[in-house]
Amino acid sequence: MEAELREDDGAFTNVSLADEPGDSGSAALYTKQENELFIMNCDIDGDIENQVEMEEKTRLINQVLELQHTLEDLSARVDAVKEENLKLKSENQVLGQYIENLMSASSVFQTTDTKSKRK
Repeated sequence: MEAELREDDGAFTNVSLADEPGDSGSAALYTKQENELFIMNCDIDGDIENQVEMEEKTRLINQVLELQHTLEDLSARVDAVKEENLKLKSENQVLGQYIENLMSASSVFQTTDTKSKRK
């Protein structure tokens, strides 16, 4: 493929569509301004695509950060619940021991020897 470029404004660029230099295929003619507009449009399209990609990346990063914060909050809550659970277990043991001591000290809960009463 061949291309001729001229530096003059308004000059035409001959772009050969043939694979062989000697082939006399049809050619497309564009002005320098049209070529620049085409290149600018390609750049704008590329910029728009890059902008869309960047917005998507930013959205995903923000979503990941939000999920990380949620995970940290849930982890902290789990730790707090575990701590509360251990505290309550300890209190239950103390209360259970207290109730056992009260029952053993009270005559109402003393075991009675039924054999000795019969004699």
